[in-house]
Amino acid sequence: MSTSVEILERLQNPNRPLRGLYSGNARSVIERGFKVILAQNWMILVSGFFEPVFYLLAMGFGLGGLIGTVTGPGGQEIEYVAYIAPALLATSAMNGAIYDSTWNVFFKMHFAKLYQGMMSTSLGPLDVAIGEIFMALFRGFLYALGFMAVLYGFGIVEGLWALLMIPAAVLVAFGFASFGMGVTSFMKTFQQMDVINFFMLPMFLLSSTLYPITVYPEPIQWFVKVMPLWHGIELMRQLSVGIFTAMTPVHIGYFLVMTVLGLWLTTGRLAKLFLR
Repeated sequence: MSTSVEILERLQNPNRPLRGLYSGNARSVIERGFKVILAQNWMILVSGFFEPVFYLLAMGFGLGGLIGTVTGPGGQEIEYVAYIAPALLATSAMNGAIYDSTWNVFFKMHFAKLYQGMMSTSLGPLDVAIGEIFMALFRGFLYALGFMAVLYGFGIVEGLWALLMIPAAVLVAFGFASFGMGVTSFMKTFQQMDVINFFMLPMFLLSSTLYPITVYPEPIQWFVKVMPLWHGIELMRQLSVGIFTAMTPVHIGYFLVMTVLGLWLTTGRLAKLFLR
């Protein structure tokens, strides 16, 4: 256990980049997260896997039998179930990351007072941000693995290109988790937290998840294309069939920028709230 003098020396070391913000010990936050999952939260973690599977069965195989085929990436006709499956994977990654980085963080921040305790040690706000966001990514990664196994098992996707949907799901989760934690730091009450759900549900319904974006008037299409979930869904659909366009790097770049801005926001907010 470091003494108070050692902690102060580490934080004030002029040769250490990001001094005062990052101690290089985010693994401690991650280790604690895994212990909590094993001891308490494993059922909640597992239950989130079934939501996209139920949507796939009900909408993909149920409604899909009436719809038939739709236009997919590159203009080719694909089965409706193959059209919505990548969208459900992106949505699952988003939901897993958002849950961990919003409601979970809200409880730790305002009730468990966990972050105050963490930053009274050698940990900096960037350590906490990286550790908590990593746990959200882990959740998104598990959901992606499980859902991809379902897709391969049903023969909805095939080939090696589709496997890239797994790291893409992690990228989507990274973007949402980094921003979600930063936004949650502004929330003070449960009523304010409901605002997050107010934005999440319309984004799920509007982002061409269950039907093509072309059903909207053009001004609405441009509004939808600003939303992060649309970029994640389009990226997933392209990877599922191995067809790429000039928009592919745009989709990837969108989430890279979102991740960097989210980390900056989260680190700055934690420093402002808990470092004096």
